[in-house]
Parts: sequence; structure tokens; C-alpha cells
Amino acid sequence: MDTLTSEVSARELRGHLADVLGRAMYGGERVGVTRNGKLAAVVVSEALEAFEMAQEVEAYRNAKAEDDGGRVSLDELRSDLDS
Repeated sequence: MDTLTSEVSARELRGHLADVLGRAMYGGERVGVTRNGKLAAVVVSEALEAFEMAQEVEAYRNAKAEDDGGRVSLDELRSDLDS
């Protein structure tokens, strides 16, 4: 998940639900909901989630296309790091 745009407490969410939903749906914001000062949930629109998933799939496909097939074992990596 990317960074949050803003945060509201669960108590504030009760009074401002329509505003928070509007900011997520139409403003493309990620609004964190806190409970006792800790992040409990994130309100994000389905459209934003789908857009980000498409970006991740594209990045995966690009990385896979650029893969040269060479592999390094964990022991080789540790050896290289110790050198």
C-alpha cells in the first residue's frame, strides 16, 4: 500500500463518513482510520485500487521481460557481500 493522504479517528469517521467516502471515491485519497492512535483501516476507492494493481502487473511484466535468466544462490550472495 502506498502512503496515506490523511488520517481520521474512528470517532471522527462517524461524523464525517460521507466526506471521507467522497475524498476516497472522487479525490483519489487514501484515508487512514485510527483507533486509539493506531492505524486500524484504510478507506480507498475500488477504482484507485484497480489502477494501482494494473500498474503493479505492468511493472511485473516489464521486470520479467528484462530478466536475463541468471540466478545467484544465497551462498554466492553471502560470499560476495562478505568480500
